[in-house]
Amino acid sequence: MAFNSLILRLELVHSKVNFGDVASTISRAGGDITSIDVIRPGQDSSVRDITVHVAEIAETSLIESLKSLAGIQLINVSDRTFLAHLGGKISIQPNLPIKNRDDLSRVYTPGVARVCTSIHENPKKAYSLTIKRNTVAVITDGTAVLGLGDIGPHAAAPVMEGKAMLFKQLAGVDAFPICLDTKDTEEIIRTIKAISPIFGGINLEDISSPRCFEIETRLAEELDIPIFHDDQHGTAVVVIAGLLNALKVVNKRIENVRIVVNGIGAAGVSI
Repeated sequence: MAFNSLILRLELVHSKVNFGDVASTISRAGGDITSIDVIRPGQDSSVRDITVHVAEIAETSLIESLKSLAGIQLINVSDRTFLAHLGGKISIQPNLPIKNRDDLSRVYTPGVARVCTSIHENPKKAYSLTIKRNTVAVITDGTAVLGLGDIGPHAAAPVMEGKAMLFKQLAGVDAFPICLDTKDTEEIIRTIKAISPIFGGINLEDISSPRCFEIETRLAEELDIPIFHDDQHGTAVVVIAGLLNALKVVNKRIENVRIVVNGIGAAGVSI
């Protein structure tokens, strides 16, 4: 059963209803109050934000029950998951501030020209003088997103943003989501190759099989940076790690056990 966390902004008219009535109504509808914030106190009326943990199937019933209470005005209902995605989940920040003209001349013109010339003379310097060494592209065409399937590049963006967050928070790696509006294998390969100079690695994500196999293989052959398809090898790494640890727990050797791989999609093949 899926659960959501809702923020309900309510105005209570105290002569008609008290907070105990509100709490009882939420409880009867299957909701669990996790926090209460008073937005506007008052003797006659007050406005409060009530955060409620509730089963997805009970959301409508809970909201209608509150609306039916005399003395209650339901001002707004916010889904905390949607709020977390509002405006996107990642942003780009400079590593140093530009406070004056001298700062500007070093990070941009004219000082940047010397750095560009140095990289032109020795392309390997891009790893030390640009973001390349610590930046990964998280790339999808939106054809095999989580349990959602082919939902397209626009709808796939929140997942790619989430993966970029994981790269940064868990490994300190800067990652940027790129959602391609094409399902053509050759066009995807050409596009990734064309944008690859700024990236130190490519993380392919949620690209349907069997196209994902050719895309990863071709890019690994034709680019000089690491190529990783998360749905294949990310899944395989985790599964094999779990298998090896499970064998240790039961004191068995891998050559003495029978293993069934159920399914031969991108993950199953790589496992």
